[in-house]
Amino acid sequence: MKRLTLLRHAKSDWDDPVARDFDRPLNRRGEKAARTMGEFAARKQMRFDALIASPAVRVVQTLETFFDGFGTTLEPRWDRRIYLASSPTLFDVLRDLPDSADSVLMAGHNPGLEELILDLVPDDGASSLREDVEVKFPTASIAVMELGIDHWSEVRENAATLASFTRPRDLDPALGPGSR
Repeated sequence: MKRLTLLRHAKSDWDDPVARDFDRPLNRRGEKAARTMGEFAARKQMRFDALIASPAVRVVQTLETFFDGFGTTLEPRWDRRIYLASSPTLFDVLRDLPDSADSVLMAGHNPGLEELILDLVPDDGASSLREDVEVKFPTASIAVMELGIDHWSEVRENAATLASFTRPRDLDPALGPGSR
């Protein structure tokens, strides 16, 4: 059994005049959301054996702030393939994970992370959480999936159960749509 937790980067600052999208930082609301989600993960006693993440600035900052709230840190394995990746590319990243890691945290971007969830969790009407993700996988959201596999190389479509899906607004309404 493997567990995959996906963390979408927090809200970034579109007003920052960076030259490249890759370098866009978080805004204040994003920092608050990332810290809130880290505190939530600590309360839920989430544990991770490995962290794989996009090296984009907004993901790096999300993780720094998330782990401030979480109370401990984990050394990331940066993987450029995750930056703006499609679901098939994310499947390749997952298949490359070491089998010694039973519980993995992956941090990255949409639409890839949302597509990955929708590809991993069967669309059979049995998961209201999947339906919520289908509507939107907002910034700083966390989705936890259980995969009935022994080796990451076995990951495939429709192989996961969505155990939980938490958005920042579920924890703090001020972090919901339309809030600043």
